Amino acid sequence: MHTQAKRVLPGGNTRSVLYFDPFPFRVESAAGQRLVDIDGHSYIDFCGNYTAALLGHSPDRVKAAVSEVLEHGWALGATHPREVELAELICDRFGSIDQVRFTNSGTEANLMAIGTALHHQQIHGENHIRETIGVFDQAYHGGVLAFGDIDGPHNPLNVPHDFRVAPFGDVNGLDELFQPDLACVLVEPVQGSAGCRPPEPGFLNELRSRCDDTDTILIFDEVMTSRLGPGGAQQRFDVLPDMTTLGKYLAGGMTFGAFGGRRDIMAGFDPDRPGALTQAGTFNNNIVSMTAAITTLRHELDADTLGELNERGDRLRQDLQTIFDNSGSPLWVTGVGSMLCVHGDDSQGAGSPLVELYFHAMLDQGLYLAPRGFMALSKAVTDDDCAQLVAATRSWVDDLPSNVFGHNCL
Repeated sequence: MHTQAKRVLPGGNTRSVLYFDPFPFRVESAAGQRLVDIDGHSYIDFCGNYTAALLGHSPDRVKAAVSEVLEHGWALGATHPREVELAELICDRFGSIDQVRFTNSGTEANLMAIGTALHHQQIHGENHIRETIGVFDQAYHGGVLAFGDIDGPHNPLNVPHDFRVAPFGDVNGLDELFQPDLACVLVEPVQGSAGCRPPEPGFLNELRSRCDDTDTILIFDEVMTSRLGPGGAQQRFDVLPDMTTLGKYLAGGMTFGAFGGRRDIMAGFDPDRPGALTQAGTFNNNIVSMTAAITTLRHELDADTLGELNERGDRLRQDLQTIFDNSGSPLWVTGVGSMLCVHGDDSQGAGSPLVELYFHAMLDQGLYLAPRGFMALSKAVTDDDCAQLVAATRSWVDDLPSNVFGHNCL
């Protein structure tokens, strides 16, 4: 199948993060916390579609709600009541969002949030030009908003905004970031794709304070991190941004994105105002995503459910860290709640050969995590599933030759 795919898809795939050597398995079916590939192998899914499968696969309520609404038509090309209902649910849930608009992905939501912030600064800012966007090293905000080290290299497909990259979590690094040309700052409260890097204590508060002092718009990318509490990471860390972007799991696994924030910023899209912004998007308010998201927020993600899920993730991270500490291995685990990542030593990072070896060893045991060690638990993953991963990790570490930890065998 991989050979067949390579004839029509470059590299045999259309989502780069899913590729791994020698070739990725291809899924035939998915339900709950399990994936079954075309060869009949079954896997417990700890990757969770990189946070998008928070409800697990094929959740019954979402499936039923979508099936029901499709009986009344789709691709409506008109406004409808469900977009209003969903907007009310999101504005009630996230403290920073007075008004919201929908997109089809988190990438699109971040692009729209940046554009909205730049426009607001142009209309309401001081006399000097503010066109620079502050971001942080290793940040990922979508396929065209991905950054490496402070001085690069960065993703060659990035959109051509003026970006300034600062060290994530470093309060002292903010001095260089906050120059007079800074219009907005885009940050994940916990960096997801960078290996689930939590902020240093006080970093987000200081960032909020600097933005207040300089009239800089603070945007929280909560596409991943909104799963860390009923009101997102902004509620968990008690820091409210000016704008928030959302996506991933909020539509129960369907395509979804949203951006929102302060009423005065979002008012730029009000057609009753002169010079109003326009936001095109054929499927922005598509009935499937709107319905799935309403069902997810109303019936699936209450405070108790999210609390239990994040506590399970914290326990798993602690159990894995204990194994690595006791073994003397150079592996360690970072994360917050249901987002966690296994790392290699400092010289090799999350993409180290030892992490890749760990990935393949777990895959051989029917346990699927990202090749770079990333995990995002779904509510379908149980304590027994986590215990199975912990036991497999302990067995793998115990069976490794000691010289592997020195990378002599890699």
